[in-house]
Amino acid sequence: MPRLIATDLDGTLLDSDSSVSPRTRRALDAARDRGIHVVPVTARQPIGLRALAGDAGFEEWALCGNGAFGVHLTTGRMLFAEELPSETIRTLADALRETIPDLLFASVREGGESFIAQHGYAEVAALSDHKRDPRTMGGVDLDQVLAAPSLKLVIRHPELAPSALFEALTALGMTGFEATLSGAPFVEVMAQGVTKATGLARLCAHLGVQQHDVLAFGDALNDLEMLRWAGHGVAVANAVDVVRAAADEVSVTNDEHGVATVIERMLAI
Repeated sequence: MPRLIATDLDGTLLDSDSSVSPRTRRALDAARDRGIHVVPVTARQPIGLRALAGDAGFEEWALCGNGAFGVHLTTGRMLFAEELPSETIRTLADALRETIPDLLFASVREGGESFIAQHGYAEVAALSDHKRDPRTMGGVDLDQVLAAPSLKLVIRHPELAPSALFEALTALGMTGFEATLSGAPFVEVMAQGVTKATGLARLCAHLGVQQHDVLAFGDALNDLEMLRWAGHGVAVANAVDVVRAAADEVSVTNDEHGVATVIERMLAI
């Protein structure tokens, strides 16, 4: 039996309607009743977690921004925060803009509560992208987006797919940051060395949980390191190929309650 369950949200714990099914909630509650920590590990920021925390019963620690920071959802205590330096942000943006015109950038700051978006970003964004109403995003000059350290830098294009942007970013051969995809319509960039696995390792050290006692669930590229790090990594069947290949186990899809199915088996419920 695990001591900690770490789960991605979108595409993994949540169904295609971005909801927590009653069966999934029962499984999470059963785990918590056994004294097991249940931790959301997500690309989302706290604003996106608060929207579903009640449905999932999330009241304690959460890892946001792909492992960039750990926050207690009830007390607001920040356990750690790893920021991408502004110098790195500007160097990266300048290099990528020489390759691809019309890019749009946004920066997540201040414990995930501030979202600083470039002029034009809100016009191509949807509520589901960041769990923020695009009408609240405002818009600033690019220099302001790049001027301060960021927990997560968001890069998108009005027409190009995120996979194409990710390939172009990788092709630059630059270092000093970590880039990934979460299934959202943009590339996500964090500080060097930051992944869901590193954030989870820091939280486990704080809680006194050993690596082999961690059960982790995921579906997207940003879950890859976490599933490899955990004592038992589970990919839902709708996961991308590289994540399914890296997992210790492949469950059924998120719409078929893939997370709940594994928890029920492990708890014999």
